[in-house]
Amino acid sequence: MTRSPALTGLVVAASAVAALLAGPAPMAAARPSPGPGPSALDPDLVRVLDSLAPDETTTVLVTLVDGLDPKVPPGLDRRQRTAAVVARLKQQSRASQTALTARLDDLGRGGQVSSQVPLWVTNAVAVTATAAAVREIASRTDVASVEPDSVAVTLASAPPEPGISATGAPALWANGSTGQGVVVAVLDTGVDLSHPDLATRWRGGTNSWFDPYGQHASPVDLVGHGTAAAGTVLGGDDTRAYGMAPGASWIAARLFDDRGSSKASSMHQAFQWVLDPDGNPATDDVPDVVNGSWVLGAGPSCSLSFQPDVRALRAAGVLPVFAAGNFGPGAGTSASPGNYPESVSVGAVDAGDAVWPYTSAGPSTCGGRSRVFPDLVAPGVSVTSADLYGGFQALTGTSVAAPHVAGALALLEGAHPGSSPDAVVSALVSTAVDLGTPGPDERYGNGRIDVVAADAALSSAPAPPGISLTAPASVTVSRGGSATLAVAVSVTSGAPGPVTLSVSGLPKGVGATWTTNPVPVPGGSDLVLSVPTKVKRGTYGVAVTASGGGVEGTVAVDLVVR
Repeated sequence: MTRSPALTGLVVAASAVAALLAGPAPMAAARPSPGPGPSALDPDLVRVLDSLAPDETTTVLVTLVDGLDPKVPPGLDRRQRTAAVVARLKQQSRASQTALTARLDDLGRGGQVSSQVPLWVTNAVAVTATAAAVREIASRTDVASVEPDSVAVTLASAPPEPGISATGAPALWANGSTGQGVVVAVLDTGVDLSHPDLATRWRGGTNSWFDPYGQHASPVDLVGHGTAAAGTVLGGDDTRAYGMAPGASWIAARLFDDRGSSKASSMHQAFQWVLDPDGNPATDDVPDVVNGSWVLGAGPSCSLSFQPDVRALRAAGVLPVFAAGNFGPGAGTSASPGNYPESVSVGAVDAGDAVWPYTSAGPSTCGGRSRVFPDLVAPGVSVTSADLYGGFQALTGTSVAAPHVAGALALLEGAHPGSSPDAVVSALVSTAVDLGTPGPDERYGNGRIDVVAADAALSSAPAPPGISLTAPASVTVSRGGSATLAVAVSVTSGAPGPVTLSVSGLPKGVGATWTTNPVPVPGGSDLVLSVPTKVKRGTYGVAVTASGGGVEGTVAVDLVVR
């Protein structure tokens, strides 16, 4: 079955969300009391508030002045890095939101606030309240903006052909690289779990599907757009090869409710879920790549509403891929979030490598972006992908170009698990086939993806300087006693020696002495631990770090006190 939708861009929801945050300002102390400062109310929201009866409520997104900084120390492995980012964002947002949430509690007891949902991926709170309460909240000096919770999202499609061959993906398949072990998150209209090409590639479990609207407990897609995106990333079978990384697996979050509407707070919750799918940051269940085949608004835009979310993904080592938008061919027609500096933005080309005329073009300085837009182009004209109910559809637009790049990154991460996410993106960008004006330009970006060339670049790249530590997973000591933790230190290419060792996370009162510090590399040292009787029994997460010459390495150890 082949279905070709007539719409070239489906506009969903009511009103666009304006820019909320201009960048990651350092965390400031939360301002505890409201002040008479200028109103942070969105103009569209003012009209809504004016129309409400005294006891009627509306839902708004309250963004605080304090920015969040997701950056964590280098040298952490994937699990440690994700856990550190989540913990850092939660701590910062909790500290910043304390005064506001206390006041919301007071208003709730007075019947003026019926619900509040704190968000930590961006420093905001979704609040359902009366007009009087909303106006009071907007007058606070710790509030940057108050806007309607509805958000306009355009699915960046118009209806992939076997452009898979043009990317070189089959050559990697022949070498046994199909994206195995890599997880891609699809943030879209959902994914049809009944499609036979996609059902077996769902990771499965309670941490692999998220519906912020609470309408469906398992993956579903009422539109087909997210199903097509997932299919282009990893779909296909023995008779039809249309997905870039058929060995990868997918998870998904639904950005639209059953009526096709979106809420900004629900979209922020989806990004939060990506960073911690099972609610336990210590679990390694975070995806490697996120695909977003949509843009904010119904035209060219620079909306920084979701820049904190995308910045958090990059800080955690998750690669965010977004459609460039279908608003070309004019210059300066980029759209968010693809035009953020943290995003990998993708335009569309046809089978002859000519840019699809409606692909959004640069230049863009949105959110501090300084490089060309889009970053890359990929097949996006008359492409075949999965449709609802086990069928197939022909699609055109940057909506299907983006998942080609998401799938390419999955292929390369699966083939080179030791490479950093940034190195994988750099390889794909630096080896792209130059099209259009020689060199990077504002129509083709750096060119059309070539995964064979990117794979070769990663294979020949020297190992980055680094320090590797090994230690037992745990060390046990009785209260009033002592124990020794043996730590071995090695280096990769270019790392200096000797290096200095440090330890963090020890309970208060525990003594720690290195037998050798600094340590010549390769080498090692013993950490002698002494535990006073006053230390509580339990398990303590300890981090041992080796640093030298600007590089670091960390190993996690559980200290068990009994």
